[in-house]
Amino acid sequence: MTKPIGIFDSGVGGLTVYKAIRAAFPSEDLIYFGDTARVPYGPKSHHTVIEYSVQNARFLLQKRIKALVVACNTASAVALPALRKLAEIPVIGVIEPGAQMAAQVSKNNKIGVIGTEGTIRSGAYTQAILALLPDAQVFSKACPLLVPLVEEGWLDHPVTSLVVNECLQEYKEKSIDTLVLGCTHYPLLKALFASEMGAGVSLVDSADAVAHHLKTILPPPETVRKGVDKFYVSDNEAKFHQLASRILGIEQLQLQRLRLFESWFE
Repeated sequence: MTKPIGIFDSGVGGLTVYKAIRAAFPSEDLIYFGDTARVPYGPKSHHTVIEYSVQNARFLLQKRIKALVVACNTASAVALPALRKLAEIPVIGVIEPGAQMAAQVSKNNKIGVIGTEGTIRSGAYTQAILALLPDAQVFSKACPLLVPLVEEGWLDHPVTSLVVNECLQEYKEKSIDTLVLGCTHYPLLKALFASEMGAGVSLVDSADAVAHHLKTILPPPETVRKGVDKFYVSDNEAKFHQLASRILGIEQLQLQRLRLFESWFE
């Protein structure tokens, strides 16, 4: 029996990671869970994020997955040790691959990181980057308003442009040459970030890096076939379907809503 790859995020942002994995693994079955009832994770305490992440992982483990991808920077920052104790399969977060990519592309070792409150408060990106580039200057800033705007579908809204401008203003004065998009929702606003920072600043999101890392730990598929996609959410399936169709370019999704706190979270 073919075992799928499991992916979870707090909402639609992790679809950027799903998209990269699907492109890299066309023959693999993928299961995606978006915890849309409890998004965003960023402002929540570490204890709560760990609790939610373990619940999400337990659901996906019931699907007999062969690898678990934590497509949420906040959960990756605080919950990976708990998840690796829970699962006997590879558990991949998004922070280490993103930090490695930032270290590779930066020329002047001045790196900016934007993320949710939880990710920035953890210091996970700074630690990961400095482990690779001890002489780097890493500037971090929380941009908590962006996740709700993306979840609302306001990708091209003037309010979103204003928030991005405000978030990035101080980085323009620090001569950074690399900006880490430390939340999987942020790549959906990549055009706005690129416009604000200009061509001299490389934008790093960890989706492609995660897909590349998976290739190093998973064997090639035994048969060439078209992989099956299944999507689950904990709330607002109509809104998720609308946004996912826009992000992925897929008209119809195999999508199901799950009720929180039922047996699949036990």
